[in-house]
Amino acid sequence: MKLTVLTDNNTYIDQYFLGEPAVCYLLEDGDEQLLFDLGYSDVYWKNAKAMGLDLGKVGTLAFSHGHNDHTGGLAHLPQELSGCLLVGHPNLLEPKRGGGFPISAPVSAEELRGRFQLRLSREAQKLSEHIWFLGEIPRHFPFENQKAVGMRYVRGQWKPDYVLDDSALALQLQSGIFIVTGCSHAGICNITRYAKQVTGCSRVLGVIGGFHLFDEDAEQTAQTAAFFKREGLTQFYPCHCTSLLAKLRLAEELPLREVGVGLQLCWDDADGTLREVRGMTE
Repeated sequence: MKLTVLTDNNTYIDQYFLGEPAVCYLLEDGDEQLLFDLGYSDVYWKNAKAMGLDLGKVGTLAFSHGHNDHTGGLAHLPQELSGCLLVGHPNLLEPKRGGGFPISAPVSAEELRGRFQLRLSREAQKLSEHIWFLGEIPRHFPFENQKAVGMRYVRGQWKPDYVLDDSALALQLQSGIFIVTGCSHAGICNITRYAKQVTGCSRVLGVIGGFHLFDEDAEQTAQTAAFFKREGLTQFYPCHCTSLLAKLRLAEELPLREVGVGLQLCWDDADGTLREVRGMTE
């Protein structure tokens, strides 16, 4: 199992890839390849090319939620990936706006149905031998405040958007599960709790992704750190929509690692041992 960061806010020093405030991961599960989110633009494709990666072998596109920093790359997806399976929550392609601007996917459901195999469901579903898409995440922990993020257009009305389409992936490895998120609007602790339920695995090895934690979220950040400390995870990679101050607070309690474009996480198939490669070089 291998995960490569194709898009993130951060780039590493002396690794000349492109960054943008967005997310895209390439996951390789044996011979199967999957893209999770596509960022704002064509940056993910350019970075993959610079890394020598062939995205023409991708068979599945999965989306964490419908905001344009995760779906914008759909407008730049080459024709060679037409026919792929496209996975997400049923609310994924709803019109969304924030701050007076559209923040939804740049293409309509009708356009996508003509090009991809759409599988939009609230239910968890297995995408490959080791990869689960979690579907709609139950919101359990009261400290993960559910604030509206802009508005969604539903049944002819604009309503506050609590981003119920927010989902994540769980990688079911030999020694436990590893969780991959987009922005964690559902709450990273809620996501982790549900991933354990879906996979039936009680051991959480680690997480990577945006945690939607900012400077003003001190109490939620403290509760998040306490939650993951109890879980005993050893692989902790906050990125994207996680502020520097939130990362510093989390690092006081957890084994935090830096994320940047070009990071590869490679798990040994036999025992789940993690090997980290930065910028495609050891």
